[in-house]
Amino acid sequence: MDQDYSGEINHGRLYPNLDELVEKGLLEKGTIDNRTNSYSVTNRGRREVQARREWENQHVSVEE
Repeated sequence: MDQDYSGEINHGRLYPNLDELVEKGLLEKGTIDNRTNSYSVTNRGRREVQARREWENQHVSVEE
Protein backbone atom coordinates (compact mmCIF):
# COMPACT_ATOMS: atom_id res chain seq x y z
CA MET A 1 0.00 0.00 0.00
CA ASP A 2 2.87 2.36 0.75
CA GLN A 3 4.04 1.97 -2.86
CA ASP A 4 0.64 2.76 -4.40
CA TYR A 5 -0.50 5.57 -2.11
CA SER A 6 1.41 8.84 -2.15
CA GLY A 7 -0.10 10.33 1.03
CA GLU A 8 0.44 9.35 4.63
CA ILE A 9 -1.56 6.31 5.71
CA ASN A 10 -3.57 7.04 8.85
CA HIS A 11 -3.64 3.69 10.66
CA GLY A 12 -6.31 5.02 13.03
CA ARG A 13 -8.68 5.16 10.04
CA LEU A 14 -7.27 2.28 7.99
CA TYR A 15 -8.04 -0.58 10.36
CA PRO A 16 -11.61 0.47 11.23
CA ASN A 17 -12.29 0.79 7.49
CA LEU A 18 -10.83 -2.66 6.83
CA ASP A 19 -12.94 -4.11 9.66
CA GLU A 20 -16.05 -2.54 8.13
CA LEU A 21 -15.27 -4.16 4.77
CA VAL A 22 -14.84 -7.50 6.56
CA GLU A 23 -18.23 -7.04 8.29
CA LYS A 24 -19.84 -6.34 4.90
CA GLY A 25 -18.36 -9.53 3.47
CA LEU A 26 -16.15 -7.74 0.95
CA LEU A 27 -12.84 -8.75 2.59
CA GLU A 28 -11.73 -11.78 4.52
CA LYS A 29 -9.42 -11.25 7.49
CA GLY A 30 -6.71 -13.73 8.42
CA THR A 31 -3.60 -13.72 10.55
CA ILE A 32 0.04 -13.92 9.56
CA ASP A 33 1.41 -13.84 13.11
CA ASN A 34 0.36 -12.52 16.53
CA ARG A 35 0.79 -8.90 15.39
CA THR A 36 -0.01 -9.00 11.67
CA ASN A 37 -3.33 -9.49 9.92
CA SER A 38 -3.85 -10.35 6.29
CA TYR A 39 -6.78 -9.28 4.14
CA SER A 40 -8.04 -10.78 0.91
CA VAL A 41 -10.91 -9.84 -1.36
CA THR A 42 -13.91 -12.17 -1.24
CA ASN A 43 -15.92 -13.29 -4.26
CA ARG A 44 -18.59 -10.78 -3.23
CA GLY A 45 -15.93 -8.07 -3.06
CA ARG A 46 -14.78 -8.91 -6.58
CA ARG A 47 -18.37 -8.77 -7.85
CA GLU A 48 -18.88 -5.37 -6.20
CA VAL A 49 -15.70 -3.99 -7.79
CA GLN A 50 -16.73 -5.36 -11.19
CA ALA A 51 -20.20 -3.83 -10.84
CA ARG A 52 -18.63 -0.47 -9.97
CA ARG A 53 -16.34 -0.65 -13.00
CA GLU A 54 -19.28 -1.41 -15.26
CA TRP A 55 -21.26 1.51 -13.79
CA GLU A 56 -18.29 3.85 -14.30
CA ASN A 57 -17.84 2.67 -17.89
CA GLN A 58 -21.51 3.51 -18.57
CA HIS A 59 -21.64 6.84 -16.75
CA VAL A 60 -18.17 8.37 -16.81
CA SER A 61 -16.64 9.65 -19.99
CA VAL A 62 -12.94 10.30 -20.40
CA GLU A 63 -12.08 13.23 -22.62
CA GLU A 64 -8.60 13.49 -24.07
